[in-house]
Amino acid sequence: MIRAVLFDVGGPLDTEVEHERAIDADIRAALAAEGYPATDAQYRAAERWAVACFAWNTYHAIIWQIAAPDVEACRRVAETVSARAGLRDLFQLRPGMDSLLERLHLGGLRLGLAANQRASALQRLDAAGIGRFFHYRDVSGTHSFHKPDVRLFLHACAALDVSPDECIMVGDRVDNDIVPARSLGMRTVLLRSGRHKDQQPRTWEEVPDAEVTDVPGLEAAIERLT
Repeated sequence: MIRAVLFDVGGPLDTEVEHERAIDADIRAALAAEGYPATDAQYRAAERWAVACFAWNTYHAIIWQIAAPDVEACRRVAETVSARAGLRDLFQLRPGMDSLLERLHLGGLRLGLAANQRASALQRLDAAGIGRFFHYRDVSGTHSFHKPDVRLFLHACAALDVSPDECIMVGDRVDNDIVPARSLGMRTVLLRSGRHKDQQPRTWEEVPDAEVTDVPGLEAAIERLT
């Protein structure tokens, strides 16, 4: 019996189109300032490499791919990018997601977050009008666990008073979302979107229960899995 659904924030809830565009611009500007300018082709190649190799921090992997082996330059670029990202207040609600969350909430499913996000993300969810649908509202910035650490998922399950096999995890990354959730016995839905939309499982054990590309597809997958 499925009793709860966990959502990643970046990707499923927030399309992050403008966020990722701004991050890319910051990375390239900071790299150029360090003497490592990258062409469009070089940058996209670094991005594809970072996604394909399941880099935990995609931004750091992109920076390293372009500026390696200059460790200190890479660190300075990462610090600059992180500082600028903390000053932005960008959130792009995925079309139709608010209505879906309301239907799931009213249908009796317990909803929670499973996201590597700053604590300020909770304010953006509230401003977008969807924070009220979540029974569990912690993210890595409030409890210090970071995916793919399974403790992040277990923390959410404990707060929702459900076992992992009573949960569905909705995420946009095979490595950070699908793999750890499956290892705990959760059902999984991969929403292919954004920077990681072409990421592929490395073995059959990492294949999600469903793959979708939009909210109608997500709703149909959740209905099927419940």
